[in-house]
Amino acid sequence: MKNLVTKIKVSTPGRVCLFGEHQDYLNLPIIASAISKRIFIEGYKRFDSMVNILMPDIGKHETFYLSGPLEYVLERDYIRSSINVLLREKFTFSKGFDCIIHGEIPINAGTSSSSALIVSWINFLSRISDQAIVLPSEEIALLAYKAEVEEFSEPGGMMDHYSTAIGGIIGLKSYDGIKVEKINAKLGAFVLGNSGEPKDTKQILARVKNGVIEIKDYLTKIDKEFSLQTVLHSDIKKYRSLLNADQYELLCGTIINRDITVEAEKVLKSEPIDHKKIGELLNKHQEVLRDILKISTPKIERMIELALEAGAYGAKINGSGGGGCMFAYAPENPEKVMNAINTIAEEAFVIYSDNGTQNDNIEAVA
Repeated sequence: MKNLVTKIKVSTPGRVCLFGEHQDYLNLPIIASAISKRIFIEGYKRFDSMVNILMPDIGKHETFYLSGPLEYVLERDYIRSSINVLLREKFTFSKGFDCIIHGEIPINAGTSSSSALIVSWINFLSRISDQAIVLPSEEIALLAYKAEVEEFSEPGGMMDHYSTAIGGIIGLKSYDGIKVEKINAKLGAFVLGNSGEPKDTKQILARVKNGVIEIKDYLTKIDKEFSLQTVLHSDIKKYRSLLNADQYELLCGTIINRDITVEAEKVLKSEPIDHKKIGELLNKHQEVLRDILKISTPKIERMIELALEAGAYGAKINGSGGGGCMFAYAPENPEKVMNAINTIAEEAFVIYSDNGTQNDNIEAVA
């Protein structure tokens, strides 16, 4: 009789930030959508303590042994940090495992490929652990955030982890505690365009985040009533003399993006949805990201122009910026929009909102 082992399969989507780019780490609201490009992990337990990981998409092969907390060997060693986070949460791994990781999400392009990997990895690890637990999606998101951001003191927020773990369209508010709301809006097709331009996510996040936090801390010392969550755009002018021109512009941009996000949430919750209004708000958001936060690029601007000329309702850069991807809302003729973007993009795809991290069928293999 053959010995059967249990093969575990999980998958997790990438994401686009619909509204609220560069806001989640400021405890301001965001609206994000999981997308129909996913990362997949499948594997099974070994009979020793070795971990053997194949990553054919990036030509990597990792091998190590499970023996208590793992030492990091890479700058962002998310594979080992996820295991260490789970070990602290009292998960145990008496056996190692073989697994393969492959995906469809553009890498280092603003569509949350790293967070989707970590969310999938946490989901996979919790199931292949001695405890064999299927964790709730929000718990997976929090553990993934710890493994990616807290473990390496990185400047990102929680949007990526919650949007990829929960799926669909979510509203996330992190001020005074984490509040995640599923938004059941029926949106049409999007087109995702990858510029192929490399991006330095860490540097851009640090520049924008640190700039706004410095402004907030300074103004709070002068005016204890000041709050990024509540200050009205019409009241910002009273702080103009306290800030230099760049600081004042950055503060204005932050509050404009906050208000666009609040308005977009109302539109998404309305029946019927005004799809052209969604496009209009995406375009307004992009203006701020381009002109004030300065995170767009000439190539991405041209991709956006081509999308709008081909009939998209609205378009914006996606993620931290400085390269990577843009997306267009194209509920009508998405193929035409995709073809227009593809004339200069490295690649483009028609995408839809998708489910969050999920456990596929468990198979018994010889």
